Amino acid sequence: MILYPAIDLKDGQCVRLLRGEMDKATVFSDDPAAQAEAFAAAGCQWIHLVDLNGAFAGAPVNAAAVEAILARVDVPCQLGGGIRDMTTIEAWLQKGLSRVILGTVAVENPALVREAAAAFPGKVAVGIDARNGRVATKGWAEETEVKVIDLARSFEDAGVAAIIYTDIDRDGAMGGPNVEATAALARAVTVPVIASGGVSSLDDLIALRDCGAALNGAISGRALYDGAIDLKAALKALKPVRA
Repeated sequence: MILYPAIDLKDGQCVRLLRGEMDKATVFSDDPAAQAEAFAAAGCQWIHLVDLNGAFAGAPVNAAAVEAILARVDVPCQLGGGIRDMTTIEAWLQKGLSRVILGTVAVENPALVREAAAAFPGKVAVGIDARNGRVATKGWAEETEVKVIDLARSFEDAGVAAIIYTDIDRDGAMGGPNVEATAALARAVTVPVIASGGVSSLDDLIALRDCGAALNGAISGRALYDGAIDLKAALKALKPVRA
């Protein structure tokens, strides 16, 4: 299982929100590229990036910070937030992103997800953010009646690389991930599932690893910045055991 350290970008800074609320942001770094470099140096296989301003604006806002990260590290990076058309998808992939994450458009324009996944195999993920099992869009500001598993299953044959499932009420709250719902989703679909939201300890990561479903990975942000999770210990615990 892969540990994806999160770099959430707001106004060019590395921050963490509490339950997705923009006015409850804690700044952890004024130099996101340096933070990405530190994660890469520690041995992380991937870095998870979110353009928070972009998620609300519907278009990239923190492009300069993302480009600085891509210039600084060699490990693959995935980005979500404000990516809602083919032009933006293609532009980000050309700039060196390994994977784009489509969230709002997965609900509002599923045909775009299919088109992008076909055009860029292995480079398109679907971000499913939810409260109480229902999908939220536009930076989590709008709640829909769409059920998480129904949306995930609708992309089973689309060729998406992964589904990133975030329990909004757990995100940034340091209260632990929704292991049961994440495992249920992973068992319901064949697309690789990445857990996000509430991962606050090594025990949480181990619980996800051992949840009984084959998760691709888990995203953690605040716990890494606060020191609640020792990054090297986490990477060691999640490293596959070789026969």
